Amino acid sequence: MTNALRLGTRASALATTQSGLVADLIRERLGREVELVEVSTEGDRSAAPLATLGGTGVFVSALRDALLAGQVDIAVHSLKDLPTTPADGIALAAVPPREDPRDVVVARDGLTLGELPVGSRLGTGSPRRVSQLEALGLGLAIEGIRGNVDTRIRKVREGEVDAVVLARAGLARLGRLDEVTEVLDPLQMLPAPGQGALAIECRSADTDLVAALARLDDAPTRAAVTAERAVLNTLEAGCSAPLGALAEVVEGEEGEELWLRAVALSEDGGLSVRMSATGPVAEAEQLGRRLASDMLDDGAADLMTASPLQGPPVRNTHA
Repeated sequence: MTNALRLGTRASALATTQSGLVADLIRERLGREVELVEVSTEGDRSAAPLATLGGTGVFVSALRDALLAGQVDIAVHSLKDLPTTPADGIALAAVPPREDPRDVVVARDGLTLGELPVGSRLGTGSPRRVSQLEALGLGLAIEGIRGNVDTRIRKVREGEVDAVVLARAGLARLGRLDEVTEVLDPLQMLPAPGQGALAIECRSADTDLVAALARLDDAPTRAAVTAERAVLNTLEAGCSAPLGALAEVVEGEEGEELWLRAVALSEDGGLSVRMSATGPVAEAEQLGRRLASDMLDDGAADLMTASPLQGPPVRNTHA
């Protein structure tokens, strides 16, 4: 192939920055020229909450359609936006090294979550963040917001809200970490499955390109997000509760192993099922499925309908 690879991207500043990082990797590691092709998605065109649009897949389908139609050769996504069900004709060719997956606070006057006065307005469009924030019992007034990074931070600067919670990875890639007022410990706020990671997709029939892009894959990142997404996939079948998950490759007694944590919560944060497990890095998917199955057995499927007075107790278990 001699022509430049056409890389499909959403048009937002964060999406084009992420796609630009991947384009640079392709140029440096594979020696191929790349041109960015902007693709408009349903998620970008609508201001409605993601849940009413069908979830995170609204950012992905248009890029995949462009791939299958031959309009682009590669698509780059935030991996947390990918549906867990494989798409016909599409290969997840590479997952590059992950950015820090934690959530962060951007608040007025440099405040942390704990320093915000009771009743302060905190903006987020994520049910996962809402539930975990409610579980902290800080007395904040949580408001639903949408928009890109700049829009959300501007709401703080203009006083529309007192704080927002965002993914640290996006701010790092945009060079805006100096605006962060607190990085949230995963003990307080487990991130979304795949948060901080990028997904590079291409047509599965383009076997030469699949093989070439595989050189950009980072094995520890791939194992971690595989485990996290296996949790999500398994829980989606029996539980629609807000979910956080984070896996890390750590040094165990017999070499590297995968440490996985996950939490499913009721909408109001009053109930949760929180578990962790360890296993071989090579068995990432099995580890995630096993942990999620244990969570379902322990009451995760009941969280969306249970109330704190009627439901099962909060459970913290190492599986």
